[in-house]
Amino acid sequence: MFSRALFILISSLIFINTIGSAQEQVVYKEVNATKLLMDVYYPEKIDSSKIYPAMVFFFGGGWVSGDISQFINQAKYFSKRGVVCFLVDYRIKSKNNTTPFECVKDAKSAIRFIRKRASYFKVDTTKIIASGGSAGGHLAAATALIDSFSETTDDLAISCIPNALVLFNPVIDNGPGGYGFEKIKDAYKNFSPLHNIKKGAPPTIIFLGTNDKHIPVETAAYYKKVMEKVGSRCDLKIYEGQNHGFFNYKNLEYYKKTVMEADAFLISLGYLKNEPVVTIE
Repeated sequence: MFSRALFILISSLIFINTIGSAQEQVVYKEVNATKLLMDVYYPEKIDSSKIYPAMVFFFGGGWVSGDISQFINQAKYFSKRGVVCFLVDYRIKSKNNTTPFECVKDAKSAIRFIRKRASYFKVDTTKIIASGGSAGGHLAAATALIDSFSETTDDLAISCIPNALVLFNPVIDNGPGGYGFEKIKDAYKNFSPLHNIKKGAPPTIIFLGTNDKHIPVETAAYYKKVMEKVGSRCDLKIYEGQNHGFFNYKNLEYYKKTVMEADAFLISLGYLKNEPVVTIE
């Protein structure tokens, strides 16, 4: 851990605290008296003269439930690998009585918040990785591909588009027959990542099990095909016999496999180097 001077933003929307293993907990947004937080994990040996890739994690839960603890182990691993990691809270139906549209707004706000304050977080704004599982994977992809659903209080001059995507059994098809269509109906045309892939889409890796009851392998394969058609990279890693959520830490074997594949993907993009070597625990 390193020492940092207490920092106060003019907007008064941020506070710093020590929470669990995270070096900081930050308020990134306030909506109707609801404060939305992100936990920040820094590299163990950070050089204040350098900037680092950022990895922003969105938890899953069908836009209804879940919490930021889902990706705590991935955040700890990648922070040791030299990435500033963010575990992002966002409004969900069970706590805030919100719809999936508010979830997308919050995800976009989070990316903009990090990019605007990149110098404080020591983040390289050309190496921001959005990541998430299931509905959280949808949010990560939405920040990259969906033009609609920005918060009215956001500074739209700041891009919410990440530079790469690491998606764990993501909800990528919200159209008829896809996940969540009954919640969003015809809005899927402006909400579904699969229906909004365009030239310039960030390089992406997708992890999916063959027994996933929510995301068919055929959907992910088609997503990859469309991505490649517009000239974007899309790596698809299929795991035989695995169910939805197979990548979570409790399934240690596949947690390790997906983390290693994500690591290799980020090395291939030039975001990570081979060193330091980190033991996956």
